[in-house]
Amino acid sequence: MHRDEREARYRAHGWWADDTLTRWLARHVRERPDAPALAFQDTVLSWKDVERRVLLVAAGLRARGVGPGDVVAVQLPNTPEFILGYLAIAHLGAVTCTLHMPYRGAEVQALMRHSGARLAICLPQSKEMFQGRGFAFADIENENGEPLGSDFGEPGPSDPFLLLYTSGTTAAPKGVVHSYRTMLGNGRVSAPEHGLHEKSRVLCAAPLSHLYGLYSLHCAWAVGACTVLLPAFKPDELGSTVENLKPTALWTAPAHVAACRAAGAFERYDWSSLELAIVSGSIAPPALVRYFAEKLPRCAVTQLWGMTELQAGLYTRPGDPFEMSATSAGRPSPGTEVRLSSQGELEVRGPSLFSGYLNDPTEAAKAFAADGWFRTGDLGEARGKYFAITGRSKDLINRGGVKINPADVEMLLDSHPKVLQSALVPMPDPVLGEKACAFVSLKNPADPVSLEELVTYLMSKEIAKNKLPERLVIVAEMPLTPTRKIIKSRLRIPD
Repeated sequence: MHRDEREARYRAHGWWADDTLTRWLARHVRERPDAPALAFQDTVLSWKDVERRVLLVAAGLRARGVGPGDVVAVQLPNTPEFILGYLAIAHLGAVTCTLHMPYRGAEVQALMRHSGARLAICLPQSKEMFQGRGFAFADIENENGEPLGSDFGEPGPSDPFLLLYTSGTTAAPKGVVHSYRTMLGNGRVSAPEHGLHEKSRVLCAAPLSHLYGLYSLHCAWAVGACTVLLPAFKPDELGSTVENLKPTALWTAPAHVAACRAAGAFERYDWSSLELAIVSGSIAPPALVRYFAEKLPRCAVTQLWGMTELQAGLYTRPGDPFEMSATSAGRPSPGTEVRLSSQGELEVRGPSLFSGYLNDPTEAAKAFAADGWFRTGDLGEARGKYFAITGRSKDLINRGGVKINPADVEMLLDSHPKVLQSALVPMPDPVLGEKACAFVSLKNPADPVSLEELVTYLMSKEIAKNKLPERLVIVAEMPLTPTRKIIKSRLRIPD
């Protein structure tokens, strides 16, 4: 299908439209000016409050030379400042490049160089990392006290507005550029699939610097819902925020649920306001999803699979059979097509898909099959109209020519009563090429576990012997991406 034919098809089905963040904000100010747009601790901002402050921030950015097409880096926690900066950058026709909060000097400078960012909005104490290009949010908002006038040109739906870097769990991060019509179109058609509406209150436990977090904003803003903010995840802070600010929808990850379970947060706090919970970010053990649903009996617990390159590709919906929500990543989002390659790799195409990597045509070429389908690198299984994610192709362990999927073993290890998180990685072997080494973090460091104990447990689950780990490394905590995926490349097997 040629580009013009594809665009006509996407527009005919409503998957692409004239969506921009500026138009969405203006619509909500017009239709619901006094309705809550943001809830943060003791602060509530209405839509007209948000617009007023966005125009002040936009004026401050413009005074510092930011214009259409410029890249502005943002390193802020999940606070109103992140939201206002994101909308202000979009208002100028500029591009937001998010930097995760844990990133420090070397990582920040590498991404600033690669993105070509003009400046960065950051916390006051972080400005020195940006070598003269970092500015505190308050300084930008209070630049001159005058909001941006209406004479500034509005960006178009095909313009780029978002530059994100892949999480880099197994390789160097790659820059992904998105236009409004891909990301906002995906959020607009998906919001009703999740059952969201203007009275919804959406809370994301994951960082807004990641596309999963931004997706929560895109879905909320598509329908005019209120965004409830949690600056950084801790089990008790998530529990108290749900109890006090009463969100109706929660974006979360398996690691969040596991941490709340270990901390007893489901017993200490009132979670009854929730009507929808989305679990995403890594493969969720079915037992964990079932536990979560038991703790939230009046809430639709669903799963979602997405990537930086396409936002939300698969998800279960409220009303889908719960067994599918427990054991699969769901059905394709509207307009998204999914297939499995002969090697079992998930491949996708559709209206939310990116077109290539920034300044990296070689990686971009490798990412797409000859017929234009995007190779995700995730392994999957078809279960009727649903798809289950079963692992990453790059994570496979080649033991004497037999490929072992670590996810099968990790899911069982994570169900052991002493294990908080696990990761199976290859270790060199002179005879077989590779064997499996299990890295494990414990629920209680004072209650250790041995390799023999874990092997016995795995054998009781009737796992094949060639999948058993042959070495165990206990770590205090796993190296995690901002969305709490384990970064296997940072796990070092001791000599």
